[in-house]
Amino acid sequence: MKKIKESVGAQGFSHEYWDVNYADPEEMDNIVNASEHAAYMKSIFALEAVDISSVIDLGFGLGILFEEVLKTFIPYRAHGIEPSKHAYDLVVKKDIRPAESTKLIMENTDLVSWATSGMKREKVFDLGLCTSVLQYLSDEEIKIIMPVLASRVRYLYLSVPTDLELKRQIEEVEFKDEYAIHRSREKYLKFIRPHFTFISSRLLESKIHFDEDTSSFTDLLFRF
Repeated sequence: MKKIKESVGAQGFSHEYWDVNYADPEEMDNIVNASEHAAYMKSIFALEAVDISSVIDLGFGLGILFEEVLKTFIPYRAHGIEPSKHAYDLVVKKDIRPAESTKLIMENTDLVSWATSGMKREKVFDLGLCTSVLQYLSDEEIKIIMPVLASRVRYLYLSVPTDLELKRQIEEVEFKDEYAIHRSREKYLKFIRPHFTFISSRLLESKIHFDEDTSSFTDLLFRF
């Protein structure tokens, strides 16, 4: 396979990055409101009678959202990857496994390496978390990982700031993420739509595992 040149963010960040960019984590989405995000996921899956028994976080950072989701669903199988050694070490020390019954695997690796690994990965996860990750990947990297994600996760909880949101961060809160790649909403949709169906805010459904006839999310007006 052709070797992919990783962008800086894809390789993980230094201790200094986390100290500067996460100096005020209590103000950040998916951290200050992690329990609300987890409750939202729990409610929408319960509404459609969808069982979530396995979870993977595809770049867990400080692990706040990952831990809340694990506590909320108590999956029998969980997996987390994080490329930044500093953040990875902090979360591993916390031991975020929610119960003895949960088999939790943590890897200090990046999303591109995980997706292109030669290891046999026949297991599929019910729910994947991918929050504030894609803005650190190049176009080529996103094109590589999207079909793999659609194959390995049934539902993907995705959030990524568009160019307009990154601009607002600079103007309104004077926060500039020097590693984030600025892309339009339309460009992200071009990456996502061949592989996933939007079924709710932040929630995507794999086109490999489901279609209109097999989906539990049968309110077809909101499938696009």
